Amino acid sequence: MKKTITCICLYLFCTLTFLAQEKKESREKIRALKIAYITEQLNLNSSEAEKFWPIYNVYDKNQHVLRNELRSNLKNEISTDGIDAISEKKAEALINLKLKIYKKIYQSDEDFLSKIKKVISYKKILKLQIAEMEFGRKLMRRYKGKRKK
Repeated sequence: MKKTITCICLYLFCTLTFLAQEKKESREKIRALKIAYITEQLNLNSSEAEKFWPIYNVYDKNQHVLRNELRSNLKNEISTDGIDAISEKKAEALINLKLKIYKKIYQSDEDFLSKIKKVISYKKILKLQIAEMEFGRKLMRRYKGKRKK
């Protein structure tokens, strides 16, 4: 009996570890594709790229953290019963939290722009913003197609 339980636990552990690694590898692959896409769209020279990527990486990570903070707070506070199950006071607190995080996102955008305009032109900044949107759309279309199959 102990051997069976041990085998089952070992199997579950290996399976969960494999799935976690696969998810991490998938994120890394998407990140690499995004970097390649942005690099291609902006047509950065080596001097620009050397200065651009450290600034962009910090900005991108900060944006990701802020959006995850908002998403996880909303998900944690809104129970499985839905929005109708929370109190008006809690709903107000969530709306205020959302606005507070949006302000942080806006401030992060302003900080990024003040730093990046010293590295690349405003035209390339616009190209960057368009490239980010286009990459997101292409990614969504790609995964939407995979889910249907």
